[in-house]
Amino acid sequence: MAIQTQNPVNGKVLKTFDAHTDAQVDAMLDKSITAYNELRTWSFEARAKCMRKAAQILRDEAEILGEIVTTEMGKTLKAAIAEVKKSALGAEYYADTAQGHMANEIVETSASKSYRAYQPLGPVLAVMPWNYPIWQVVRFAAPALMAGNTGLLKHASNVPQSALYIEDIFKRAGFPDGAFQTLLIGGAKVERILRDDRVRAATLTGSEPAGASVASICGEEIKPTILELGGSDAFIVMPSADIDEAVRVGTIARTQNNGQSCIAAKRFIVHADVYDAFRDKLKASFKALKIGDPMQDGTDIGPIVNSDSRDEIEEQVQSAVKDGATVLMGAHVIEGAGYYFKPGILENISKSSNTYHEEIFGPVAALYKVSSLSDAIELANDSPFGLGSSIWTQVEAEQEQGIRDIEAGATFVNAMTSSDPKLPFGGIKRSGYGRELAAEGIRAFCNVKTVSID
Repeated sequence: MAIQTQNPVNGKVLKTFDAHTDAQVDAMLDKSITAYNELRTWSFEARAKCMRKAAQILRDEAEILGEIVTTEMGKTLKAAIAEVKKSALGAEYYADTAQGHMANEIVETSASKSYRAYQPLGPVLAVMPWNYPIWQVVRFAAPALMAGNTGLLKHASNVPQSALYIEDIFKRAGFPDGAFQTLLIGGAKVERILRDDRVRAATLTGSEPAGASVASICGEEIKPTILELGGSDAFIVMPSADIDEAVRVGTIARTQNNGQSCIAAKRFIVHADVYDAFRDKLKASFKALKIGDPMQDGTDIGPIVNSDSRDEIEEQVQSAVKDGATVLMGAHVIEGAGYYFKPGILENISKSSNTYHEEIFGPVAALYKVSSLSDAIELANDSPFGLGSSIWTQVEAEQEQGIRDIEAGATFVNAMTSSDPKLPFGGIKRSGYGRELAAEGIRAFCNVKTVSID
């Protein structure tokens, strides 16, 4: 895939970039090692000063960077600006908490003193996706740099301007030269970098095949990895739920980011007692969404990122229909300029249909009717994925059952799944392994060293 900015509103290629040569990449890897040897000796206070500066730049330039994000991948401008500002909060969180998260932990043993120490590993390669091109990167970079590691970013090839902007922010913030670098390379070059001894670990957010490839290579090289892959999150609604609120939040949870979110609510599993009411209200809510130019304030839904992604969503819908599913509304390509797709709702999806088991990475909700919470949880768990989940009920016993039995990396009660720097983020099953954010995120790429002093 060419490294270029292609506006999904009209399909026009706005800017193309030359890929880095192998020689240029080697020089960048050397620079990353040099920067690591410097940054690892810095005090937490010195790192935090630079990280707070990076946060301030993100906040001050949120509108500028937001316009770049919208131009490159099509989310609404208001959502892009919010993403940049959230990234600033994430950077500030680690500036404030890194020292505490990495403090030595005293353990009483027969030795005069013993403790676990958290020490950085070195350069970490981050393979990042286009759907949240700033937040996904900062939630890796902030803890990595605050731990004393250095970052090498292989961003999605359709968001090069976003990737280079992030690199420039960390440079302007005062981190050592080479502490965070963007590698303009195609996917075929990733293996060579992963196998390079100068790279100590890797993290990937993206597709299941890409994650499996990175994990396999790093497994051979005995290098630690974190994978955050796909999701087909369940959104369970029980009779005691506030149906109006569940519909309002469910609409956002399914259609935010133009429906292109790993933790979007994708499967709406609704108790039979409230199914009809929920379905009718959700349909009305979807119909009220305004589709259009993502740069305009009133737009709710912009274009899908590119024609391939849009066509894949269309194929999944048609496959489901062929297997007996019903289209309640929308769920089709919008003809004309750009890669627009009408938000829609499916029901009666057959368990034998491929679509039942797949992630639909676009604004299409799948509705399922169940007769009990146990049936809802069984259906929710009948998926290869296990990223996030949401359960709507006022009954405490049902809340506890959902929290205990839903197979996912997160369960939100009467709220949509989201990420917060204070809480660990990640999945189970084919949604990946390891955790980002919180204490787990900064310790993920550290040597947890046992220290014992007689």
